[in-house]
Amino acid sequence: MARDARASVTDIAMQAGLSQSACTRRIQALEAAGYLLGYGAHLGHRRLGFRVTALVDITLGTQVEEDLAQFERAVAEIDGVVECALVSGSQDYRLKILCRDLDDYERLHRERLGRLPGVVTINSSFVLRSVPTRAEADALFGSE
Repeated sequence: MARDARASVTDIAMQAGLSQSACTRRIQALEAAGYLLGYGAHLGHRRLGFRVTALVDITLGTQVEEDLAQFERAVAEIDGVVECALVSGSQDYRLKILCRDLDDYERLHRERLGRLPGVVTINSSFVLRSVPTRAEADALFGSE
């Protein structure tokens, strides 16, 4: 049922071979235990006008916990940043940013990214095409 967040409890119960009340209890237990984190929709960001996806690797001057926390708080305030991950390797963070066009990204880079606390280097790459992962394909089309 991961492929349709709009499925009713009745539909889920029927597919799982459970009563509606038993299914509701199991769903609530999964939510309480942190297995189900939320429900959502896959938005067509290109249809919404966000035609550029940037993957941005950022290196900070230090990896002191207070500096990491300060950086993360500042990134959370930037519109367009849809993912921020602390990563291993030569960079400290990888951001995924949605922008309307390259001019929009250039403005964001100049006005926001370059002013983030502790930033030493910024390396940007731009997504040419997104290829659905196996999990995404299974969620959208079913696994058969």
